[in-house]
Amino acid sequence: MNRRQFMVTSMTAAAGLAAGTNCISQNGQKSNIKVGLYSITFLGVWYRGVAPGLEELIQRAKEYGYDGIEIDGKRPHGNPLDWPTKRCRELVSVADGEGIEIYGVAANNDFSSPVPEYRECQIAYVKELIRMTSDLGAKTLRMFLAWPGVTKHPQIAQYAIARDIWKYTHEKFTDEEIWGWCREGMIECSRYAEDAGVILALQNHAPVIRDYRDVLKMVQEVNSPNLKVSLDVPIMADKSPENIQKAAKAVGDLQVLSHFGGEYERDADGKVTGENFYAPFIQAMFDIGYTGYMSYELCHTLPVVNGQTVGIEYAEKNAKLAAEFMRGLITEVTNG
Repeated sequence: MNRRQFMVTSMTAAAGLAAGTNCISQNGQKSNIKVGLYSITFLGVWYRGVAPGLEELIQRAKEYGYDGIEIDGKRPHGNPLDWPTKRCRELVSVADGEGIEIYGVAANNDFSSPVPEYRECQIAYVKELIRMTSDLGAKTLRMFLAWPGVTKHPQIAQYAIARDIWKYTHEKFTDEEIWGWCREGMIECSRYAEDAGVILALQNHAPVIRDYRDVLKMVQEVNSPNLKVSLDVPIMADKSPENIQKAAKAVGDLQVLSHFGGEYERDADGKVTGENFYAPFIQAMFDIGYTGYMSYELCHTLPVVNGQTVGIEYAEKNAKLAAEFMRGLITEVTNG
């Protein structure tokens, strides 16, 4: 995604700070799209500085105007090894006290490895994340089919090294073989999710998945009531309004979670600006009656200033403006 491209449509600060959106369209359709903060934004990976703990993140979410948080399923935030049931319940109490919903957990799983031991480790990881999601009272566990990962460096994190490793380990195997391994992992984890009462939300994220059609194909093949969809517009190859509408209609009531990203600025008139594909996406979500979360994430390489990657203040600024931007956009679209 080109973070320097901005949309023409923008919203006022007053509209952006309005309380939760709950509007009725002309055809009587109800919309209650909420705005959440995905903890990867403050994981201490892409900016210089430490990662706030989840208790502090809950407080930040409230301060910035979010309705809830999504917890990234790795250290230092949400690795299930660090979150036994008792600690999960304590965090829920903190969130309840602040009026913040823990609406989801995000897995960083990869079911695509040609090495069965690796796939089995990933299944064990997801099974524990399902338990943790249930203990937190969250509704969804965001899932990948495949995920190369990231590598960290004192100066900056990057995707390139992990992606090269993933490509090398898969190049001798067919797309059908890789798809089959992913399907096996999803089938097994869907059974665990059914037992725990947790919904798995499969994201349209590369590799293996190319677009929403692949997501729907996997959901159909797994055939579990606990496997649904997280359709995200920033990672769609075709972000035209026509394709966004087509994808949303195809996904329909399987849509249970969505994410948005990017970096934001306030113009001279005090309005927050963002990418131009979000307006048609929110319209499409409204049209299909989506009532879940738009979850903000800042998870890409950030600017370098005077030879140093920007610090946590950069994430703070964008998290604040992102909440205002998306809340205002939801209000604008659903009141239109």
